[in-house]
Order: sequence, then structure tokens, then C-alpha cells
Amino acid sequence: QVQLVESGGGLVQAGGSLRLSCAASGRTFSSYAMGWFRQAPGKEREFVAAISWSGVSTAYSDSVKGRFTISRDNAKNTVYLQMNSLKPEDTAVYYCAADARPYKLVVTTTQNLYAYWGQGTQVTVSS
Repeated sequence: QVQLVESGGGLVQAGGSLRLSCAASGRTFSSYAMGWFRQAPGKEREFVAAISWSGVSTAYSDSVKGRFTISRDNAKNTVYLQMNSLKPEDTAVYYCAADARPYKLVVTTTQNLYAYWGQGTQVTVSS
């Protein structure tokens, strides 16, 4: 089993910043890619960012590219999402997820390939 616990969400004004953290336990964290997804009210969950097991490869959705940065610290079993220049449309519940497949060189944006999910953390951006 894998446990993922997100933290760092909250209320911020437009233009502000937040850093989300996702602490993992239960398996070899450093062997798996990690992703961040979000779900806004009334919308489907969507891909935000992903990082490979080594941290070398990353991917971002077009809506957050240039504003968000994903990173990981394998020594701390933690993945981060630094969110800058936040917009009201970034308001959502943010989830971290762990890829089911170890040592993949290319990160995936496909939700079905992520086997483990956290409970989510709310991010609210006011205008």
C-alpha cells in the first residue's frame, strides 16, 4: 500500500503563491513518477504536472506552464508543487498521485496510469 498526504493548500489572492507538498509512504518513493491533478467544482479532474522518478523529466498542462513548478526530494519522500501568479481559475482541489509503473523515463499525463492518490487539498484563489 501507498499513502499520499497533501498539504499546503489554502486561500490566496490572485497573483499570490502557494507551495503544495505531498508526503509519500509505503513503498520505494524514488522509483516512481509522481503527478499533480486538480478538480474544480462541476468539472472533471485534470492533469496539472508530473515529474519522473529521477526528477529529470517534467510535464505541465498548458494552463499552468510557466507559473507552476513541480519538484521532488527523494530523501524526504516528498513531491512539491510551487504555484506562482495564481489566478481565480486555479481554484480547485489538488491531488497528488503516484504512477503504478517503476522507472519510466517519460512521465504520463494519463490519470488511469496513476495507481495511488491522496485525499486532496483545497486551493482557493480570490479575485
